[in-house]
Amino acid sequence: MAIPLAIGLSTASVQADTIRIALAETPSDELAAFFVALERAKANGLDYEWTAFSDEELAIQAVLSGQMDIGFGTPYAAMQRSKAPLRIVFQLSKLKFFPVTTKKYSSLEDLNGEPILLHSRGGGTDSIANVIEDRLGIEFGERSYVPGSSNRVAALLGGRADATIIDLSNKNKLMRSEAGENFNVLEMFEVEASDEALFANLNWIQENEEDVNTFVKALVSVWQDMAEDPTIIRRETNPDGPIGQLPQEILDQLDGFYADAVEGGLYDPNGGGRKAAQADMEWYSAAGQLDGDASELNIEDFWYLAPLDAAMN
Repeated sequence: MAIPLAIGLSTASVQADTIRIALAETPSDELAAFFVALERAKANGLDYEWTAFSDEELAIQAVLSGQMDIGFGTPYAAMQRSKAPLRIVFQLSKLKFFPVTTKKYSSLEDLNGEPILLHSRGGGTDSIANVIEDRLGIEFGERSYVPGSSNRVAALLGGRADATIIDLSNKNKLMRSEAGENFNVLEMFEVEASDEALFANLNWIQENEEDVNTFVKALVSVWQDMAEDPTIIRRETNPDGPIGQLPQEILDQLDGFYADAVEGGLYDPNGGGRKAAQADMEWYSAAGQLDGDASELNIEDFWYLAPLDAAMN
């Protein structure tokens, strides 16, 4: 049965050696840096097409089935369950989410037994809630699920929730708004684990080594340039590409979005590598998405570091 798709576009006529990329969402400001990297890779000879799936699980399944070559996500549970040798090659972003509450609460410990609004069952915010419970020895009350940080902000503003976990961009928008004085951002421990990563079947990676190296090198160059000057993303965004076609009000905010993201540590200029891999073992093990003790897990069963090592040399 065919996997349902959201949007599919190609940068070139589809050829046998065209890399098929499975996005886990439709193009947005959060994907602008990724598309800048694709433009750089294309300039160095990479042929690609991308398809946007409606969620991460569908993107993972598309790679597992061979419908797509490389995908977005953190498919750790699928890596352990599947016979397919999936491997991560690049950390796209860290798991930087923030507990935001009404003035009713002032610390994470205050949320013991209290209801919380999260993105999805088994998703990133759910794993964050699990780790908070584990580290602080507390237990949240009822968990309710509303996809999209902006929708959870609306629930806070509408008085339908007192506590949630949202992304960096929406946290900043809320706290800078007139309503910001009505909310607290609770102090959170530092997280180096991956929120989004780029992964593929190891056999495919090794069979397409040159293209994968070109792709990862382009990603590293953009992530490092962005760390030095976040405005590079707006300046290099292709006006005729999917990001360039977004509403002008979003394009006008790209500088602010990426300045906040860089300052907030959302992106590792070195693509994560071994540090991120080890952080992922610890995080996703504690979150219940990896079986086994983190100290006994081998990062090479989940990451393939050769392309990143080559890009860093």
